[in-house]
Amino acid sequence: KLAQAAHSSVNTITQLAEVVKQGAASLGSDDPETQVVLINAVKDVAKALTDLISATKCAAGKPADDPSMYQLKSAAKVMVTNVTSLLKTVKAVEDEATRGTRALEATIESIKQELTVFQSKELPEKTYSPEEFIRMTKGITTATAKAVAAGNSCRQDDVISTANLSRKAMADMLTACKQAAYHSEVCEDVRNRALHFATECTVGYMG
Repeated sequence: KLAQAAHSSVNTITQLAEVVKQGAASLGSDDPETQVVLINAVKDVAKALTDLISATKCAAGKPADDPSMYQLKSAAKVMVTNVTSLLKTVKAVEDEATRGTRALEATIESIKQELTVFQSKELPEKTYSPEEFIRMTKGITTATAKAVAAGNSCRQDDVISTANLSRKAMADMLTACKQAAYHSEVCEDVRNRALHFATECTVGYMG
């Protein structure tokens, strides 16, 4: 039953994502930032769907108190959140006055999910040098400056552009930080502090 439900969900959500992608393409090249918002929302759903399928496979046949069942519940929750976010984003595209606000909301939700992955016990597949991490933090500076400018202009296009830039900058920073923190040259104390400050930075940025 679990497998059947998952298969049914895959078909429905895949169709939804395809329709939204076609809608994004129909916006035309004169509104690229809104296209990015829609495509990002579809990507979030696709990733959540992949995670849900993986969690479903792991949980199949396991007892209710098995850890894999908790992972399945968590994956299902993220799936619902991302599909809801996608539907809200599609609705907001129809109403130009709310596009910026919706783009920011979607970005914050995306960053929260990136932070959850960052704080998990899962080790990065590869490591970077601390220098690489420092280079990646420049994106945060750029995104912050853009956010200030958008706050001053109050233009929807600026807000949407800021949301898209912030999403990528924070995701890149968290990924690079974790990869640098687990570099062989980094001691445990420095690693823990780096992970702590990256979390603080992310929470502060969302606030």
